[in-house]
Amino acid sequence: SEPSEVLAGIELHGKNAIVTGGYSGIGLETTRALKDCGARVIVPARRKDIAQTALDGIIPFDDIVEMDLADINSVQGFVDSFINQDISLDLLINNAGVMACPEARVGNGWERQFGVNQIGHFVLTKGLMEAMKNEGSRFVSLSSSAHSLTGILWDDIHFSKQPYDKWMAYGQSKTASSLIAIEFNKRMKDYGVEGFSVHPGGIITPLQRHLEKEEMIALGWMDKDGSPSELAKNFFKSPSQ
Repeated sequence: SEPSEVLAGIELHGKNAIVTGGYSGIGLETTRALKDCGARVIVPARRKDIAQTALDGIIPFDDIVEMDLADINSVQGFVDSFINQDISLDLLINNAGVMACPEARVGNGWERQFGVNQIGHFVLTKGLMEAMKNEGSRFVSLSSSAHSLTGILWDDIHFSKQPYDKWMAYGQSKTASSLIAIEFNKRMKDYGVEGFSVHPGGIITPLQRHLEKEEMIALGWMDKDGSPSELAKNFFKSPSQ
């Protein structure tokens, strides 16, 4: 289904939405679709100049706000700025993320994928919950089938003891993406507010930028000549779908 089909008849004028990573891949299509329904969409962006180029003509530049999920101070600054506007938040979509990247550390020595995909989003979500206590508000946390790779590695979340495994690291961050939606839903249901964990399906987007060609061939996503495999043609959606 295309966004126009899913959102047919939906009226979002007067609603405020935040979409992390809302300037690339499926995030960009989400921003475009919500804006087409009349919502005001605010996009936090680590790369503000790139976001402005991608979102030119879609949302006002004033609604593109600098924020780096890997930097807790940056996230808290974004939260404080939004709260100071004293407006309601009707829709929060935690879409941004990194996948299967080389080992790197952010924040207080956190493994990058858990730090960006979970910790940054946790601080954002927790800080915005007060602004979402309006009946009908919704929280959406983008998950992945990779959650099936592992639960949370409680004894060594940040791979300080065991060798780094990029897929296990991604998998636990996506398990966390589901768990945060479950907990949000539990804490906010008395306000008429719901939280959802949503697996968007398989899509080729810049999320795969850390994967080598050989790895995508091994996964069956690409033929040896670099063209999409038959599996990819039958399995993957377009970004807008």
